[in-house]
Amino acid sequence: MLRPQRIEPGPGQESVWDYPRPPRLEQTATHLRVECQGIVVAETRRGLRVLETSQPPAFYFPPGDVDEALLRPNPLHTFCEWKGSASYADVVVGDHLVAEAAWWYPTPNASSAALCDHFGFYAQKLDCFVDDERVVSNEGSFYGGWITSKVVGPFKGAPGTSYW
Repeated sequence: MLRPQRIEPGPGQESVWDYPRPPRLEQTATHLRVECQGIVVAETRRGLRVLETSQPPAFYFPPGDVDEALLRPNPLHTFCEWKGSASYADVVVGDHLVAEAAWWYPTPNASSAALCDHFGFYAQKLDCFVDDERVVSNEGSFYGGWITSKVVGPFKGAPGTSYW
C-alpha cells in the first residue's frame, strides 16, 4: 500500500508527518479548554502535548486544572505501546453523560512519566479549544488528537489508515 502524501505546511503550521515516532512529549503554554454543555470541564496554560507521526497533537491537562467532580470512572482500559495502560472516565454535567470522554495514564511507561494522572479529552465527544479556536477531532474513535488551523495532515484515524 502507498503511504499518504504529506501536505506541505504553510506559514505558522506544522505537518504531523514531521512529528517523531516514538512520540515526543512537550509542555505547552497555549490556552487549552474543554467544555461540555457549556460548562468548563478543564482549562489550562500548563498542558502537555504528545506529537506522533501522522496524528494530530493530543493535549493533556494537569489534574489541578480539571474539574474532577464532573468525571465518573469508566471500566474501559486500553493500551498504548508508547504510553502504557490508559484508564477512562465519563464526563457528567447535570443529567448529561458523555461516555468514555476522558482518559489518563495512572502508571505510564518511563518515557511518558510526565503524563502521570494528566487527563486527555476526546474532541469527538466534547467541545475543545486551543487558544479559543474550536478544534476538529480526527476521524475515527480511537485517537484523541485535536486538529487546529496550525496542523496539516493527512491524519491517521479514518478507516483504512491503520497501516500508516
